[in-house]
Amino acid sequence: MTPKNTICLWYDGTALEAAQFYAKTFPDSSVGAVHRAPSDYPDGKEGQVLVVDFTVCGIPCMGLNGGPMFKHSEAFSFQIATDDQAETDRLWNAIVDNGGQESACGWCKDKWGLSWQITPRALTDALASPDRAVAKRVFDAMMTMHKIDVARIEAARRG
Repeated sequence: MTPKNTICLWYDGTALEAAQFYAKTFPDSSVGAVHRAPSDYPDGKEGQVLVVDFTVCGIPCMGLNGGPMFKHSEAFSFQIATDDQAETDRLWNAIVDNGGQESACGWCKDKWGLSWQITPRALTDALASPDRAVAKRVFDAMMTMHKIDVARIEAARRG
């Protein structure tokens, strides 16, 4: 059954490669149908992969091989909640070590230009503290990080 809402992500001929990477990296992720172009189109030929259906952490997505015209930007990102430092490290390192790049405050970008927020639940919980001094200490600590360091977040939370 087709979901009511699907995220469509634009790729320049690499939608299947990206979907396969996401499926092997993130839990509750998989590659579904691969649709090939029924005829030539502006950036491809008949028979080439045109659309890939996939799921990332339970979210239905479609990768469209639309060509080089449009690039991903930080205006869209996946935020992945992690349970501990080991999961944070595994996902962050998978993205960065596969041709991606680090950014600030838990953000990184995969080799296709898609942005990811690898966000430990400890960070989210601490930022939501009703004690504004705690939230400020945690926020200030986060602002100095690329990959989030859960131990440093917990230390900032404790003061």
